[in-house]
Amino acid sequence: MSDEYYLELSENPVQFENASSVNNVFFDEANKQVFAVRSGGATGVVVKGPDDKSSVAFRMDDKGEVKCIKFSLGNKILAVQRTTKSVDFMNFIPDYPHLEFSHECKTKNANILGFCWTNWNEIVFVTDQGIEFYQVLPDKRTLKLLKSQSINVNWYMYCPETAVLLLSTTVQGNVLQPFAFKSATVSKMSKFEIELPAVPKPAKLSLSERDIAVATIYDQLYVMYLKHHSRSTNSPGAEVVLYHLPREGTCRKTHVLKLNTTGKFALNVVDNLVVVHHQSSQTSLIYDIKLRELDGALNVHQPVLPAQSINPYKIHLTGPAAAPSQAPVPCELYSSSWSVFQPDIIISASEGYLWYLQVKLQPTLNLLQDKGKLMDFLLRRRDCKMVILSVCSLMLTGGDKGNLSVVATVFDKLNQVYKEYLDAEQAYTAAMESGPSRSSTSYKRPVRTQAVIDQSDMYTHVLSDFTEKKGVKHKFIIAVLMEYIRSLNQFQIPVQHYLYELVIKTLVQHNLFYMLHQFLQYHVLSDSKPLACLLLSLESTYPPAHQLSLDMLKRLSTANDEIVEVLLSKQQVLGALRFIRSVGAHDNVSARKFLDAARQTNDTMLFYTIFRFFEQRNMRLRGNPGFTENIREHCEEHVAYFKQVFGENALMKQATA
Repeated sequence: MSDEYYLELSENPVQFENASSVNNVFFDEANKQVFAVRSGGATGVVVKGPDDKSSVAFRMDDKGEVKCIKFSLGNKILAVQRTTKSVDFMNFIPDYPHLEFSHECKTKNANILGFCWTNWNEIVFVTDQGIEFYQVLPDKRTLKLLKSQSINVNWYMYCPETAVLLLSTTVQGNVLQPFAFKSATVSKMSKFEIELPAVPKPAKLSLSERDIAVATIYDQLYVMYLKHHSRSTNSPGAEVVLYHLPREGTCRKTHVLKLNTTGKFALNVVDNLVVVHHQSSQTSLIYDIKLRELDGALNVHQPVLPAQSINPYKIHLTGPAAAPSQAPVPCELYSSSWSVFQPDIIISASEGYLWYLQVKLQPTLNLLQDKGKLMDFLLRRRDCKMVILSVCSLMLTGGDKGNLSVVATVFDKLNQVYKEYLDAEQAYTAAMESGPSRSSTSYKRPVRTQAVIDQSDMYTHVLSDFTEKKGVKHKFIIAVLMEYIRSLNQFQIPVQHYLYELVIKTLVQHNLFYMLHQFLQYHVLSDSKPLACLLLSLESTYPPAHQLSLDMLKRLSTANDEIVEVLLSKQQVLGALRFIRSVGAHDNVSARKFLDAARQTNDTMLFYTIFRFFEQRNMRLRGNPGFTENIREHCEEHVAYFKQVFGENALMKQATA
């Protein structure tokens, strides 16, 4: 059942006290922590985070209703807002006094809307009249103003991943002013306007923070605006408009996601996919902004996959009312008590659960029939390798079997990513080898993502199994192998010898020797020593393979030793000697190796010819025809044999002066 759903909630959610048993539940997006606050006498706070290290429980004096509560990064300092005029702080740094201290906003008549930690000791107060950026000095229990900015503020939104704060300004609230924070500095980015739907006069729309989300997609910051259906324009449904917000330069509207329906929506971003939840239909849609459908200057996108519900989830009941043997109960998906946070968090305050939304790739294989589009989609996902390899296997043996153009498209898409990685790796290596310089310091070692499917992956998980499949025509098998080699060559990726070996073994298995001969003759299969050795081993099945192997070794020009070994093993001793003379290496070869081979032929005249050749070489090099008694030569037994067969007088005499 779960294999049908491409969206699911994380198996191990963060559990906290639900809303019915506490006064307030808060979520801190920066630390991914849930604060369950219970008041009465003293205020009890239980903080649950993604792991045990970020979970903590403590008590503090009850000084009024908590409006906002967050830890700085690393749980070092706690900030609590109880009024619209000040924020209270408490040290959680070891060996620091565990006492509260307070700080009022400096702007007169301003009301604090909230605050954001931008570092472990840096905080920004957002008021209705602007921002105040402070450094917290925990040892002195005080705050130091770093910068302030006056601007009328309706509401704000903070993206902890990029440390960018978005302020809603003007009467309609649709002019957004971003600020970027970095190590005690704040910079004002270009403001921009969100286009609101047209409405009949005199009515006016204003921008609600419920319709805005800020998230990083493909390493770029986007402001996502949920533009609701407008009756006056007869638009078919709501849409999500994406505004690209660069660090420098102007913010532009770049993408429109068509929802094709109306109602209540919520947004998440998971694995660079925008997920839109629709409450009334209890389904979700996913969009990939890199799958382009150009419509003028804007990219207009339809859902990548059909609308579908999140995978059903069951909750284990806890507490005094739960019986030990009680079966888990279904969780109400798309509940009105759900709160959605960026990028991928869903919280049910009523049930006391925090989940991470996850995308499952395997179910998408049956939903995206276009293999090229499917491959584009999968290559951009985080855990894609094994799914992509399974797509390749199914493509070769399943319903698409025989469609070589589809196979070619998929191979090219895989090898393009593979080539980009190899080029980046090569550029990094070259920069490192050139020594430290201004340019080399900007190089980061390329990260090998799961989208890099190399030749070893294809060989191990796809091609070697495919060549063994029963019921697949051998012509198609060879065509697929050659298509993969063609694609590698197109992207100038050196083909590994084991792929050529797979081609040769397949050809031999089906007795396609004429094709093998042609592939070698026209250099379709590139020369290599392992390939030459494989050809040698085929000689008993296909005798011409011996000569093909020798020709290949000669072309390699770095395989002289291998050629000599091959010829000697075939008792072609004179042929080996002629070859070694042709490459000018006869002064350095071992005489013993050749004399051993000549003896094994039992041809005494051949032995005589070889022996005489090396005597003459010794004479030319050392002025003495005799063999030296070093380990390399060690020819005493051959000298004795020569004397025995031809007599001592047949030995060459040393020249006399």
